[in-house]
Amino acid sequence: MTAQPVTLAPHTTADNVTAGLRVAYVITRSDSIGGGHIHIRDMALALRARGGEPFVLVGGQGPFTDELRRLEIPYRSLRHLVRRIHPWHDAAAFFELRTQLRELQPDLVSTHSAKAGWLAPLAAAPLNIPCIQTTHGWSFTTGVPRFAALCYSWIERIGVLSADRVIAVCDYDRQLALRYHVAPEQKLMTVHNGMPDIAPELRTAPERSPVRLIMVARFETQKDHATLLRALAGLRSRAWQLDLIGDGPQREATATLARELGVAERVRFLGARNDVAEHLARSQIFVLTSRWEGFPRSILEAMRAGLPVVASHVGGVHESVVDGVTGFLVPPGDAETLRFRLDLLLEFPALRCRLGGAGRARYETKFTFDHMFAQTATMYRQLSRRRTVQRASTM
Repeated sequence: MTAQPVTLAPHTTADNVTAGLRVAYVITRSDSIGGGHIHIRDMALALRARGGEPFVLVGGQGPFTDELRRLEIPYRSLRHLVRRIHPWHDAAAFFELRTQLRELQPDLVSTHSAKAGWLAPLAAAPLNIPCIQTTHGWSFTTGVPRFAALCYSWIERIGVLSADRVIAVCDYDRQLALRYHVAPEQKLMTVHNGMPDIAPELRTAPERSPVRLIMVARFETQKDHATLLRALAGLRSRAWQLDLIGDGPQREATATLARELGVAERVRFLGARNDVAEHLARSQIFVLTSRWEGFPRSILEAMRAGLPVVASHVGGVHESVVDGVTGFLVPPGDAETLRFRLDLLLEFPALRCRLGGAGRARYETKFTFDHMFAQTATMYRQLSRRRTVQRASTM
């Protein structure tokens, strides 16, 4: 489900900030492409277009390194940087990172996953390289068992201690870090995710019938496809079709449930796709039912397309979806409330248009890529000054 790379305007106000700036982006895994990978890819392309020098340090080889190679974004693959906690590999990854950073001499380091988020700052600190840790969702978020959350929060503190700044992609994650005492308030900053815009022909027509609903999410414990199917099973008298984009270990169980509920003929399992924007453009309602979330990029994609959004009221979802204005928020696991909200949207095309139009306007105001890049570039400039002074003093 890889989004298309960001398309850049020839000039932005951030150009003078990032020209000549060398940034090392660090992420743990290359065997899949998720929100953090897309964020790094688009930030690297934007930085390069504005005269900066990005490169990526990543564990292993896989679809992400294939994507970096295709876009000619410089990267180096680290043998020992792996997702699971392993004392020997973690120690070796620390020395790998320190060696690479000493050789590359970046102006700053930007990390984008839990393991990289505590190893890279430790490696960068002795070299006096500033480090920004961006969290795309804490490992101790709501829904994680209490004891596990406490353990994860202690691990996250290790990286935060050495990081100069911590970017949360939503206020919910920022407040979560404060609640668990992971980082002091002065280190934390919220920079909401931003999405590159799409061509006008990829905006939807919410008033069309019959209505196509769409959900873009992996089939795993975090996501709650079952509640959506149960809600729709009570709306069989309405004309609708559901497209489910994504793969994962619970896909077959979800297909079995669709058959048991008698809606299988109306549900299409489309798998992982590279043409999500095209499918959104052919849809009239976007749904995201979840047990927990940080700040989902899929919702921003839907708002960008002009779709009304119905989503579980978890994590930072309310920071993008304004209940009754751009869509509806429903309690997690509440099939009855979800059914009622979907029934309203199925019955009234004008309501779909009003909510979808308001969502598109909110995207343009708050969640564009340029808005996110400008905020992040300002922080890059502030932190890189320390490195610039150090270089000048050694010349």
